[in-house]
Amino acid sequence: MQSKVLLIYTGGTIGMMQDAKTGQLKPFDFKHLTEQIPELNKFDVELSAVSFDKPIDSSDMQPQVWIDIAKLIEKNYSKVDGFVILHGSDTMSFTASALSFMLENLNKPVILTGSQLPIGTIRTDGKENLITAIEIAAAKENGKPIVTEVCIYFEYQLYRGNRTHKYNAEHFQAFQSANYPVLAEAGVHIKYNTAALSKPSTKKLKIHSSLNPNIAILKIFPGITPQVVDAILNAKNTTAIILETFGSGNASTQKWFVEALKKAIDKGKIIYNVTQCNAGAVEQGKYATSAAF
Repeated sequence: MQSKVLLIYTGGTIGMMQDAKTGQLKPFDFKHLTEQIPELNKFDVELSAVSFDKPIDSSDMQPQVWIDIAKLIEKNYSKVDGFVILHGSDTMSFTASALSFMLENLNKPVILTGSQLPIGTIRTDGKENLITAIEIAAAKENGKPIVTEVCIYFEYQLYRGNRTHKYNAEHFQAFQSANYPVLAEAGVHIKYNTAALSKPSTKKLKIHSSLNPNIAILKIFPGITPQVVDAILNAKNTTAIILETFGSGNASTQKWFVEALKKAIDKGKIIYNVTQCNAGAVEQGKYATSAAF
């Protein structure tokens, strides 16, 4: 039986063409995507597509769009076997991570992909990314989907969505998953890392669409001033702050800094300590410079 896959086109480089007059990259209608990739018509997969009325550059991605995507998936969940979301690469990791928590009890593949070069260019990486993402979204074993989580597929590798970050703006291999193994590699065959894949849920899909946008990031650096710290910690309506610290969770031990954090916590704000490093993790108390936390 043919697998059914729904393509959700949000925008991004993969769906852009060069304006003949200005030379700038601008989004175009989804129907042009199938014109650029005739291989899509050769798939032994029943493809359907839905496109945002106005394609979104990923730099303009907002939590409300995540809600719209989640509701689209919920609406079509019983109709298809998998989903492929075409998305700009700059904020793809943010969207993949958000959806992984918004789609509770997911037991079907949701694969985000995009490209570094527009689909209309000769050397585009978009064709392979899209074709293989569809193949993964349609893949089954013993009648059940192989992948049952939110993932990013980019340049021959499948990553867990909430363990991924974009680290390169130039190379086709734009993403890394430093703290979790690759879920699959695409060569002559697609080889799945079965042990690393999440186990399918037996419960009914539950969508979380109530999001709190009042979150801030405080990235510390040598010489950071009390004014900068206070401005972020005390921003109006902010309920939580992600504190990006050095190494394994270290930060300044200066009295004013520690007291500023304590005051924010006393006001009921959540402060989450995460390392600035791409790999490794926070170990509070390992060094004296994180003992105060």
